[in-house]
Amino acid sequence: MELRHLRYFIAVAETLNFNRAAERLHISQPPLSRQIQQLEEELGVALFERGVRPLALTEPGRFFYAHARELLARSVELKSMTRRIGQMERSLSVGFVASTLYDILPRLIRRFRREHPEVEITLHEMTTMEQIAALKEGRIDVGFGRIRYEDPSVRRIVLRDERLMAALSVDHPLAQQQPLTLGDLLDETLILYPQAPRPSFADQVLAAFHDRGMTPEKITEVRELQVALGLVAAGEGITLVPECLHSLQRQDVVYCPLNEQALVSPIILSTRLLDESPDIRTLLAMVYEQYQGEGIAHLKPGESA
Repeated sequence: MELRHLRYFIAVAETLNFNRAAERLHISQPPLSRQIQQLEEELGVALFERGVRPLALTEPGRFFYAHARELLARSVELKSMTRRIGQMERSLSVGFVASTLYDILPRLIRRFRREHPEVEITLHEMTTMEQIAALKEGRIDVGFGRIRYEDPSVRRIVLRDERLMAALSVDHPLAQQQPLTLGDLLDETLILYPQAPRPSFADQVLAAFHDRGMTPEKITEVRELQVALGLVAAGEGITLVPECLHSLQRQDVVYCPLNEQALVSPIILSTRLLDESPDIRTLLAMVYEQYQGEGIAHLKPGESA
């Protein structure tokens, strides 16, 4: 059994259609069918129920799919880590969600570059879910995100829980009423971001309302934070943002504290599960030193959120 057999099988299992799977793999359908048949012959079981429409996995197929995904992810991780170890020039690729740019991330990266000029750092703006996929595919080495999403191939470290604020237009009637509660905002148009992929920060905000027995009736979804703030400035609604956005000064938007318990968004550092490279350990140590030096509340190493 070869890794390409796993890739072919996973594509068919996820699309449940040989033609769509072939398009995803950029091969024609007949060779794909032959590869799946060879895999079934080698395993001695049928992986798909071919007499039904749409195509369905058999019970052995469902078992094989669950483990094939993990095995393929581990193979990609092993390949990426081996390449990194063999590189003469070290590199560190960092994914981040946009809101972490207003926390310590810019200062952290400047310090790392200053103290370790031999390491080439590249930055990539992407959602938390995109970071998970990029880590497993070896496209990034570290991610800074906000969504609590577990994956067996990824190690997640909650660095801190950051309080949320309400962003309102400067002339909004509620702008002078501080602190606010989520109930005060219920009649407003709630601007959520990012629109996709989900789950995302948008789902964290909706969950905050639902946990308090409230359901916003007027919702607008946009692609990114800056678009949300632009609509807020135009008086199109309100949005919730992490507290670190205090550093983003806008004359047409005010940030109001919320008098709500446990209304927070975590900052989570993610790496591949087996990646113990010195550069990643150094970066993580710098994160804690930066928080400590700036007096920013954070979770200590090994402390649970």
